[in-house]
Amino acid sequence: MSVTKEDVAYIANLARLQPDEAQTETLMRDMNRILEYMEQLNQVDTSDVAPLDHVIEIPPDYRKDVALPPLDHDKALSNAPDADSDYFRVPKVIE
Repeated sequence: MSVTKEDVAYIANLARLQPDEAQTETLMRDMNRILEYMEQLNQVDTSDVAPLDHVIEIPPDYRKDVALPPLDHDKALSNAPDADSDYFRVPKVIE
């Protein structure tokens, strides 16, 4: 399979790009080189290779799921640019 100018134009349209003729040629050449490399990778025998999550073994480093006390109401409102005694004030967005 090779990428044609029409393929590049279609992909550019999807990406909302407008490449000129020189850029289209460059993109076409680069995409074809990528596909050639993928063909090389498809020819490699990987039948004895186990699937990996990561290239090196990294133990999961999850934090403990511990409930913490909620943020104090006054402290939460202290950094608000505009607040009354109970709520954040924001500009009206619905007309």
